[in-house]
Amino acid sequence: MKLNYKRTFFIGLAFLSISGFWQMYDSIIPLMLQNTFHLGETVTGMLMAMDNVLAIFLLPLFGALSDRTDTKIGKRMPFILCGTGLAILFLMLLNVADRRQSLVMFIGILFLLLLSMGLYRSPAVALMPDLTPNKLRSKANAVINLMGAVGGVYALLMIKCLVGAGERPDYLPLFLSIGGLMAVAVAVLSVTVKEKEVARQLLSEGADEKDAHAGREDMRQTDSSHGASGAGIGETDGTGRADGAGGKDGTETAPGKAATATVLPKPVKRSMAFLLLSILLWFTAYNAVTTAFSRYTRVVWHMEGGSFADCLMVATVAAILSYIPIGNIASRIGRKKTILAGIVLMSLCYFAAIFVGAYHPVINVAFAAIGVGWAAINVNSYPMIVEMSKGGDIGKFTGTYYTFSMAAQIVTPVLSGFLLENVSYRTLFPYAFLFSVLAFFTMTQVRHGDSRPEKKKDMLENFDVDD
Repeated sequence: MKLNYKRTFFIGLAFLSISGFWQMYDSIIPLMLQNTFHLGETVTGMLMAMDNVLAIFLLPLFGALSDRTDTKIGKRMPFILCGTGLAILFLMLLNVADRRQSLVMFIGILFLLLLSMGLYRSPAVALMPDLTPNKLRSKANAVINLMGAVGGVYALLMIKCLVGAGERPDYLPLFLSIGGLMAVAVAVLSVTVKEKEVARQLLSEGADEKDAHAGREDMRQTDSSHGASGAGIGETDGTGRADGAGGKDGTETAPGKAATATVLPKPVKRSMAFLLLSILLWFTAYNAVTTAFSRYTRVVWHMEGGSFADCLMVATVAAILSYIPIGNIASRIGRKKTILAGIVLMSLCYFAAIFVGAYHPVINVAFAAIGVGWAAINVNSYPMIVEMSKGGDIGKFTGTYYTFSMAAQIVTPVLSGFLLENVSYRTLFPYAFLFSVLAFFTMTQVRHGDSRPEKKKDMLENFDVDD
């Protein structure tokens, strides 16, 4: 059985549009909140954390609703089409609120925009495992991740080209370019992928319906900063990645419970706790930088317009190019050491950025290193969670993984924003450096879950970053 690359490409258009939107959102909305409405860093950080708070409730809700939906065009497509249409509408209205300088209108529309994105994010992610046989999902996920990265790069290019200098540039051309991308991508998806027909075809070819359902139940959502924060992080289906009972860390089945319910030995629990704490800490560091970067570059580095997008593009491309060598390194030295190397690399770059007073092209080298370091962390951290929970409550610990990463992305915009507002903008990189160093020390306490992953069967599978 071979992967239908053409169909997978079209399915990936939904994730491409999502990634493009979030890259624009994280970069531009903070500028609008401050330059148009003159909000402080703390309040701006609180509003920027709102999408992560909503995601905790909306993603599982609409994912479950789409599971129970049955229409002529399928289970997921109604949510994807409706959510995309509403998101484009509210994105255009957001520009109207910005031009009118109406804060109440702006926040109301922003809330509706985030609801619209939450409406179709989970259904869009679930579409790939729905329409891809289990054994081919790793390759399919690689295609999806690459398309997400393309969406992020597209948004950064549009920011660079369409956002003018000045305190209040006209964002309408940028919003039109992002809305156009979303509209075209989802329109092509709806025309080329007939969800119900493909699902029936897979069943007729012998695909296991129960297995497909299990794949959806174990679907993993990243938020790494929405999957488009300069690291090329995708959203993936998690089936077939930790089959079998037991594990090299010695998980035990609880007496009187089903075989899938396990009790982790105390040493493994300790490692799991330190790994989750590490995840919280490195997301706290990284998300602070990505959320405040567009404002920091204007105030400290005196960069105008969308020129800050250069650094983020360099980080994204570097992350993509590093997946294959990172996979090879992890197969030689293990996942834990690879993660530690990634943390060291990022920490050094954060530390060096503390002393940069104005933009210089050499800064792009540091951002390339940050992209490589972030990719090294994210390629290997989730599989360590899976390894420790192997044979047991993988779904439970997957949820815990994203709870810790999401919690960091809720807290850190507010905490770092408070420091930016009340102390100095120059606290940003010391803040990131501190939490990154703390993550290094907590990660050294992780004694279980490490492994040397097998080398991928082909080059494409290296881009299945959560495998």
